[in-house]
Amino acid sequence: MTRLLITTLSAILSACSTGPDLQAQTGESPFDARRADWRAGAVTYQIFVDRFAPSNDIDSKRHLYAPPRTLEAWSEQPAQGEPVPGEIVWSHELAFWGGDLDSVRRQAGYLDALGVDVVYLNPIHLAPTNHKYDAIDLTEISPEYGTRADLRALADTLHANRMRLVLDGVFNHVGVRSHWFVDAQSSPDSPYRDWFHFGEDYQNGYVGWWGVANLPQLNWNNTDVSARIATAPDSVVRQWFRDGIDGWRLDVATELGFDHLATISAAVHETRPGALVIGEVWSYPQGWTGSLDAVMNFPLREMMFAHVEGRVGGAELGEAVETMIADAGLDPLLRSWILLDNHDTPRLRTLYPDPADRAYLQALQFALPGAPLIYYGVEAGMTGGHDPGSRGPMDWENARPDNPEFARLRALIEIRESAPALRIGDFVPLATRDLLAFLRTTDRSAETVLVVANNRESAVTETLLIRDGRLMNGDVFEDAMSGETFNTQSSTIEVTVPARSVRILAPRRWPDHTGRTGHSPYRHVP
Repeated sequence: MTRLLITTLSAILSACSTGPDLQAQTGESPFDARRADWRAGAVTYQIFVDRFAPSNDIDSKRHLYAPPRTLEAWSEQPAQGEPVPGEIVWSHELAFWGGDLDSVRRQAGYLDALGVDVVYLNPIHLAPTNHKYDAIDLTEISPEYGTRADLRALADTLHANRMRLVLDGVFNHVGVRSHWFVDAQSSPDSPYRDWFHFGEDYQNGYVGWWGVANLPQLNWNNTDVSARIATAPDSVVRQWFRDGIDGWRLDVATELGFDHLATISAAVHETRPGALVIGEVWSYPQGWTGSLDAVMNFPLREMMFAHVEGRVGGAELGEAVETMIADAGLDPLLRSWILLDNHDTPRLRTLYPDPADRAYLQALQFALPGAPLIYYGVEAGMTGGHDPGSRGPMDWENARPDNPEFARLRALIEIRESAPALRIGDFVPLATRDLLAFLRTTDRSAETVLVVANNRESAVTETLLIRDGRLMNGDVFEDAMSGETFNTQSSTIEVTVPARSVRILAPRRWPDHTGRTGHSPYRHVP
């Protein structure tokens, strides 16, 4: 299904409501801002630049991988290394596969066909390691990855394909080779001395992030630091928007605190209104969404894992989501990334080898309020343990539609593209005995989606009260995953959900006077 067809279909569905249209009643829909907000519910794809696609220009770049760096064959997998003599990094941090910004750009068609809305890149700033979280200069791009012209070309290509670009901002710390830090170490009188925390009582004589010697922590209480990173006219966060980026993901955001994050957010939105500022927040999102546009929703991830493992019941998960919305706000959570894995965690297929578990989690990832984050290679079924195992080279051989992992992910993206409520809708939990059940609703009743999930080892049948008075008696709901239909009676519906599976249902219209039958917006998934 092409994006054009999906857009047209959504417009038709929006005009065909099975109940009163709230927009017609009030004159203005509260959902208009969400519809206009590219950040809300966006399908986001995370790329570790060195590992995503082989460079077309690798021969001319070989000198950039001189020892102690290594350039690996694309068929090799990363493995835990050893300390590098004379350095304060490990050998696996200096192992490269040769991907770059141009090779990412050349895969824009692949990303568009998959249904990606936002591309998020791990750090690309000048740094000695492959992960780039130890920046030498936050205003330059590492030459292995290309130039700022390459970044602009990537942004232009993504924008031409209706995608956005988000960079990883590592502003809590820099690398030990940072120009600022080297100068600060050189003399107590250095103008950068107070940009860091020096002292005999500190491990290594200065504060490193979590004690890591390679990552000296910036002193954000120094106004010169906040000016250079955020507030000055040519600050780091401002100047990269000239190269076409659309937002920042802030590394270890909780380390910066509410006030400094608010400073960064204000500078970003002053420079580019409507940009995304999303924080790596492993904590509960309450409070953080007051300083950021969105968070990486790790607490929801943990609750989803507990649910699929049977440690948290369906009603408990629904209540937890409802409480989180009350505490952190629905709109920030709609922009927040729902992730199952990333570069800091084992890969999903390693965490959950059973495909039924992965299918269950991914269905919830695309149905709950938020923006699904896809870690590159999930669609290819890649495996890998903790860093560096989770950062292997992209498996292009298995990134194809006949791979069940690919087909399942693409089907979920199509469902989401066809159902605006899954991207921007309110969350309405339903009373259940054993199941997880909720509605996603907008101001258009035809867009209502009913999600019912069963984490048990046997099928469960329950009668649910549908909390949406706009739906008509006798409406039929159709399952996007199977095509099965369920009839309503006075806003109740009896649904049977197979073991360890999720139903995503939408109302299907009754035949009209012409004898034609309306259809669900969904393509059925085998």
